[in-house]
Amino acid sequence: MNSPDAETRPKPFWLDGNFAPVFEERTETSLKVRGEIPRHLNGLYLRNGANPPSGMSMDWFLGCGMLHGVRIENGEALWYRNRYVQTPLLDEEMPSAESRAKPENSIANTHVIEHAGKILALAELSLPIEMDSNLETVGPYRFDGKLERNMTAHPKICPKTGEMLFFGYSMRPPFLMYYRVSAAGEIVQAEEIEVKGATMMHDFSITENNVIFMDLPIIFDFEMRAQGGLGIRFDDDYGARLGVMPRCGTSADVKWFDIDPCYVYHTLNSYEDGDEVVLEGCRLVGYMTKDMVKPPLPTLHRWRMNMRTGAVREEVIDDLGVDFPRVPDALVGQHHRYGYFAQFGQDAPTVDAFHRYDMTSGTKTSHILPDGRQGSEAAFVAGEGGSEDDGYLMSFVYDPSEDRSDLVILDAANLADAPLATIELPVRVPAGFHGSWVSN
Repeated sequence: MNSPDAETRPKPFWLDGNFAPVFEERTETSLKVRGEIPRHLNGLYLRNGANPPSGMSMDWFLGCGMLHGVRIENGEALWYRNRYVQTPLLDEEMPSAESRAKPENSIANTHVIEHAGKILALAELSLPIEMDSNLETVGPYRFDGKLERNMTAHPKICPKTGEMLFFGYSMRPPFLMYYRVSAAGEIVQAEEIEVKGATMMHDFSITENNVIFMDLPIIFDFEMRAQGGLGIRFDDDYGARLGVMPRCGTSADVKWFDIDPCYVYHTLNSYEDGDEVVLEGCRLVGYMTKDMVKPPLPTLHRWRMNMRTGAVREEVIDDLGVDFPRVPDALVGQHHRYGYFAQFGQDAPTVDAFHRYDMTSGTKTSHILPDGRQGSEAAFVAGEGGSEDDGYLMSFVYDPSEDRSDLVILDAANLADAPLATIELPVRVPAGFHGSWVSN
């Protein structure tokens, strides 16, 4: 029985407002569209997020995954579906650390991607879970038996080779593994990478010839983890460094660069510039420290690592709180001009606006969501023209006045303008994590 204090205590943000889970799986057809969907957009927009079936979870990151999808064909929105990713953890109100430790028992709540004809729902401590194009679960995916461990939720797909590059971290040795997957979907390389200990490595980055690991001081605390929640904390003594390795290299080939202590959940992109390897991402200072009252806002930074001299230079691009960065898929690992971001609110990771940064000039163009509407990560979808900013941003946007959501399509080149199209959904799509456009 709950105590009176428990009943009056405010809910954590991830169980309140548009972060709160929905409990009904729906299929809705013949969706109303305001504006006009570009007719060459034919495919499936997918977004993943935490949606605890019990309505309770210890942290935003720990709710079981639910996919939301909208099928678009020839200027029409044919359907909306939402489906739980079916794993054994759905049957546990509060999945234990022991249950989550089994790689097939994924919460599968963080990302959803497509590679080599497979749609994969991802969470970083588990095997990927294969889904079909109707959002139904196929099951754990092991790359023909070559993957028995976990896979990051942030793999990178090379636009030139079609390879998918990813890593998996662990709380026990080996702490970090690196994998290279061919364009056909076969694991062709697996390497143990030597790091100092068990850290939460959420993301990494690639260039045309390299991969970049982020060995940062957010470590796993097993006593904290046994009490529930994420079980992570900042370690003053661990240090912070970035490791650059040739894509086909081994641990012995990693060149490490010490940087000021911080944490980076998400990278925007990386590229090679003469002797330098450049990494851009959203930097957090003061995260998971003993005196942290609420998480700090991430800000956009750039690191320049000189492969010849070993020097590293850090640059602040903007002090605005932004995250969920994206570049066009065709420019992953390549020099790019534009980056697209979501602006976070002060008290919770609500998305109040979208920004297009010109990474050359440092200027930005903004789309401010009106009337208290709240967005989520915006995926970039390429247009037909071929220029870098020829394309669209797609995001679910929640309207609190109607307690339902829309799928909004923005013109990336004219981001401040009103949406090109707004697909009205008769349901609420909770604030979530990452998503992808799967083209026909």
